[in-house]
Amino acid sequence: MSLTPQILLLTHGGWGAQLRESVRMVIGETDGVFDIALMPVDTLDEFYQKVKQQVAVMPAGSVILTDFIGGTTSNVAARLSADYQIGVISGLNATLLLAAIDLRDRGALTDAIEELVELGQKSCIDVVKHIKSITSEE
Repeated sequence: MSLTPQILLLTHGGWGAQLRESVRMVIGETDGVFDIALMPVDTLDEFYQKVKQQVAVMPAGSVILTDFIGGTTSNVAARLSADYQIGVISGLNATLLLAAIDLRDRGALTDAIEELVELGQKSCIDVVKHIKSITSEE
């Protein structure tokens, strides 16, 4: 029996917790989704240890979603991916989180990294242009 993959959100200032709450408003409970905030008072080592403690108990095939590339959140996640069977995607947004939650039922999220990245990228659109394209077709 394989365990359902988990999702860990790593964000600067803790907006991952707020995103998790927003997603809960849309789909209900978000079991297996966790967040760890990097706060200004955290040292790199303190943050690394908090994340490592969580990642160590996550099933293989789980994923970490980070706020942006090149920052401490992504760097720590990338470092831990060398020692644990986890995937890491940067560019966290609500659509990406919802997709990851949905895809967990298929198995390891590490097998869906490309699909998740594509979904996350496609979720960023020019709304005005999109609406105009829909209304001009009618």
